[in-house]
Amino acid sequence: MIRHVPEERFLLTPATLDPSITEQELEAIASVTIGPENNSSTSTKQIKWLPSLFIWVVHVIALAGLFTFSWKALALCIVMHWVTGGVGVTLGYHRLLTHRSFKVWKPLEYFLAVVASLACQSGPIAWVAAHRLHHAKSDQEGDPHSPVKGFFWAHMGWCLYKDKTIDDYKEYSRFAPDLAKDPVYVVLDRIFILWTVLLAVGFYAWGGWPFVIWGIFVRLVLVYHSTWFVNSAAHIWGYRTYKTTDRSTNLWWVALLTYGEGWHNNHHAFQFSARHGLKPWEIDTTYWMIKTLKFFRLADGIKIPSPQLLATALSNAGASKASLPAVS
Repeated sequence: MIRHVPEERFLLTPATLDPSITEQELEAIASVTIGPENNSSTSTKQIKWLPSLFIWVVHVIALAGLFTFSWKALALCIVMHWVTGGVGVTLGYHRLLTHRSFKVWKPLEYFLAVVASLACQSGPIAWVAAHRLHHAKSDQEGDPHSPVKGFFWAHMGWCLYKDKTIDDYKEYSRFAPDLAKDPVYVVLDRIFILWTVLLAVGFYAWGGWPFVIWGIFVRLVLVYHSTWFVNSAAHIWGYRTYKTTDRSTNLWWVALLTYGEGWHNNHHAFQFSARHGLKPWEIDTTYWMIKTLKFFRLADGIKIPSPQLLATALSNAGASKASLPAVS
């Protein structure tokens, strides 16, 4: 069933989350408070050495792709980009776990979280928490990755420096209490890197180093930057269809790289919509995947904005980026 839901269902409020969450847990999400000691813009930036080293090493090893190219390895890279970036991060981490824009059978939900872990962008609780925080404080003080602090910061700098709010489990778990109270997600959050190690071993056994280089390292670099462009480029360039209190934009080439995530202004206007491409030309392949899951009776409770809500939002549109915080 596809649900046309009213406006309040698209805000970051208790009503939009799992009904099993307690009132105390809901308040932790709906009333996000960031202390100055935890905010990356007000504290002295300290490098997160292990994650930073991992990201840079992945980029350096990916250069070996120049010497290990084969058409099979390239095909593997492309397929794994879709599997981990599209099915995993976009469909699994983002639209399912973060925004609950549709429902699936719980074992399938866990499987999608494992697939998303292969993108090495953090475990499910940490990823969901950081993204919910982004929506709660979008382009304001407390947003983990706003381009107001500069393009590089929004794109990847925020991954390299310490921010207790999104790095400390006790801090970030309160923004994802629905996942933090599930022991399966607690384990998946701790061991998320293990799945990539196992996959690398499998790729080596299957196709040797070319499959490891292209299926793991080149693919990771491409998925990293595809995802990061949503945080950076899709808050700077592009067009704005709907009035929002942030700088989110719709940017076609980011949408192509991220399987529909680049229709970012649409997403910020209707956060819990399973469909991000709301115009006929706004291709959203992730929504096609969700509809495919529904066809096979693997997904239900799909949320999309009603025609009346879309019409009302369009009539209220007109916010220009000139009235929003400038990008440094």
